[in-house]
Amino acid sequence: MTTTDMPLPTYKPKDFATNQDVRWCPGCGDYAVLAAVRKTLPKLGRRKEEFVFVSGIGCAARFPYYMETYGLHSIHGRAPAFATGIKLANPDLDVWIVSGDGDLLSIGGNHTIHAMRRNVGVRILLLNNRIYGLTKGQYSPTSERGKVTKSTPLGSIDEPINPLAIALAAECTFVARAIDVDAKMLVPVMERAAGHPGCAFTEVYQDCNIFNHKAWFYASQKDSRPNNTVDLVHGEPLIFGENRDKGVMIAHGRPVAVTIGDGGVTEKDLLVHDETDRALAFTLANMRHPELPEPLGVLYCSPDRPAFEMASRDQIAHAQEAKPESNLVDLVRGHDTWTVEG
Repeated sequence: MTTTDMPLPTYKPKDFATNQDVRWCPGCGDYAVLAAVRKTLPKLGRRKEEFVFVSGIGCAARFPYYMETYGLHSIHGRAPAFATGIKLANPDLDVWIVSGDGDLLSIGGNHTIHAMRRNVGVRILLLNNRIYGLTKGQYSPTSERGKVTKSTPLGSIDEPINPLAIALAAECTFVARAIDVDAKMLVPVMERAAGHPGCAFTEVYQDCNIFNHKAWFYASQKDSRPNNTVDLVHGEPLIFGENRDKGVMIAHGRPVAVTIGDGGVTEKDLLVHDETDRALAFTLANMRHPELPEPLGVLYCSPDRPAFEMASRDQIAHAQEAKPESNLVDLVRGHDTWTVEG
């Protein structure tokens, strides 16, 4: 009997925990993400042996050590390249990339973009704390303009990268955002990502309580989140606020925050979320606090494009059928030869 013939075990979150001590700073948001991932995997109907977690360098890169699955702690910025190779070699594996904003958007920015452009069927969890935590607090690609750090003592003059806008511009077919401490939203978003046939990118607002504490508190705390974020639900209007009395509508071609009831504004005037509309998703990705509430949930989902690894497998099969007599020796020797004379 093969493993595929055996009944699927009933897993619990603890079944995905290893015997390794979790070595993050007390209070780090990575703990919440780890717990959410362990809650998600038992719901996916897969064996532990079918999961692979790949990371680069940084605090978040410790993730594979703490998951009772296959894993690879790769090199700085190259996690998407390793994950692409794994997925191409065995498309049946469920491959996850977990790393930080510095690793995936700085030295690894090129690899991240091309994994999304190719629509490689991997799940990318970008833990964004807007700082380099492992190396003790230098500014990162997502740090806000004017950020004072050890490497920018006079304040950063860089414009920060918008991870969601980058993902959408790269034609990623699943783009979402969640918050580390909000398992009620994070787990369903990861379930959606896991079920997506192509590249699934999720930005997670994550708190580095040592070097960049409270960076996302305006979006994550019970008293501030209702007025500063909006939960996205496909087919429903964008309503937010502590009393659910605020919304987002389009005025003069741009999104604006309004109060329902003021000036005759009703729910019918509000922007309705359509997660299949990439242009709308790009508009949502550029909504920034404090002028507008920041979107949480699935911004965009398009399952129609074929995954890169499946297209590659089909191409190889077609080539083998077209020339069944071909062999490796002929391929290496080629059809053209040259004589080089001295």
